[in-house]
Amino acid sequence: MLVAAALSYGMENKFNLFWFLLGSVGVYLIEIGKNAVNEVVDYKSGVDTFIAPDERTPFSGGKKTIVDGLLTVEDAKKIAIYTLSAAAAIGIFISFLREPKVFYIGLLGMALAVFYSLPPFMLCYRGLGELAVGITFGPLVLCGMYLVLAHNISKEAIIASTILGFLIANVLWVNQFPDYEADKKGNKKNWVVRLGKERSIKVYALLFAMAYIADLLLAVYSKKFLFLLPLITIPNSIKAVKIAKNNLNDIPRFIEANALTVQIYQLTGLTLIIASLLSKYI
Repeated sequence: MLVAAALSYGMENKFNLFWFLLGSVGVYLIEIGKNAVNEVVDYKSGVDTFIAPDERTPFSGGKKTIVDGLLTVEDAKKIAIYTLSAAAAIGIFISFLREPKVFYIGLLGMALAVFYSLPPFMLCYRGLGELAVGITFGPLVLCGMYLVLAHNISKEAIIASTILGFLIANVLWVNQFPDYEADKKGNKKNWVVRLGKERSIKVYALLFAMAYIADLLLAVYSKKFLFLLPLITIPNSIKAVKIAKNNLNDIPRFIEANALTVQIYQLTGLTLIIASLLSKYI
């Protein structure tokens, strides 16, 4: 959302604080609702409870709210209903009063959030979760916010959205390694479970590579070479892949790769924001 706002301002000199904040609240509500639905489904399927206490990490077992007794299943269901309903109301409000075309992006985002884990679709149980996350937190969120602010979607915004899409999909991808045994036992057939750990490392490296290729494309297409700034994360990506590859079955050491992947995503977003804002003047 912040990258979209920076791009809209830097490339087209368009920004509106009210609609940015309202749109951000809507997206956060969808994310909360999605997490609540996922907590219920993962708890009932057993994948969260199958993780032994000594194997739990900050990157495994979902948000752990039900497992740790912070919420009941009914609490999580209510949170999902309330937050998704509020998000839908905000989306309709924005569609009527600001940008009608964002309705369809919001509708698709809402559907992917709910059906990510909810039966009968259960995308994350059928090998479609990685794709859903990459599309939602890349193109849908970034292009949706850009559309609200600028009333159009530039090619630069589309390319930038794929950079973050590849990286956030990679965050999910690497976070599935610590949950491998529990997911396999709970019949959660994500692609790490389907491919196995060793082959999944190759995809992990490939997703990083695709993000950097997209970044090069953004710099060349926009003719603004400040957009090469995200490439400073390449050494961290190489380090993360090496750590993951060398510690496939050593979870305490493996999770350094999980943390690095999140940091790479965040740093890439920050450098894209800086590049977008500076490109207005340089």
